[in-house]
Amino acid sequence: MENIKDPSIYRNPVILQSEDLTNYILETAVYPREPEPLKELRKASETHPWGFIATLPEAGPLMTILLKLLNPKKTIEVGVFTGYSLLLTALNIPHDGKITAIDIDRKTYEIGLPVIRKAGMEHKIDFIESPALPILDKLLEDPSNEGNFDYAYVDADKNNYVNYHERLIKLVKVGGLLIYDNTLWGGRVAWPEEKVPPHAKVGRTAAIEFNKAIRDDSRVDFSLSSVGDGLTICRRIV
Repeated sequence: MENIKDPSIYRNPVILQSEDLTNYILETAVYPREPEPLKELRKASETHPWGFIATLPEAGPLMTILLKLLNPKKTIEVGVFTGYSLLLTALNIPHDGKITAIDIDRKTYEIGLPVIRKAGMEHKIDFIESPALPILDKLLEDPSNEGNFDYAYVDADKNNYVNYHERLIKLVKVGGLLIYDNTLWGGRVAWPEEKVPPHAKVGRTAAIEFNKAIRDDSRVDFSLSSVGDGLTICRRIV
């Protein structure tokens, strides 16, 4: 990421294709109830050149409701960035809940870490600086980890979403939830390919292939939502 001169070209369009409607949702249904620690972390993230890749705040209320309904004690997060979704999870799981958080860059995590500490949530987080696939494979080497997680959230490299899913579906228990971010890729999954900017084509293809894989996966019930940049919510059923 550090070698890209203008990260802003990678910002996805808003799914609703209307900045006014997006702002209305934010001002009416998101910002008024956004917890202060999340608001503080969001503001800190906005100072980073790649701040726009963080989980969008409009996804927060839906994720909060799902977490409160599920009440998970053992969760896993693939892709942390500055920690907005990580802190959101920490705030909505029990005091003794744990999050295995995996990201290749601890520096970006440390942008949000002071806010996480201030909120009293650091004790819930086991941060691992690493590519995710080796860590997931290592977890699966221990049979006791299969079906031992209640919830998983993924906001990472889109090319590996199918690979992450094949591992996480084994780690998350029957009845547990798996949530994947950016699965509509700024709405570009529905664009004619010739209209997709070159820098967005790889991500668009990965999102389309992932959505097809989830559609055909009989192990889950799922919903593909237009919240944020597209949230795919899966419930493991077998």
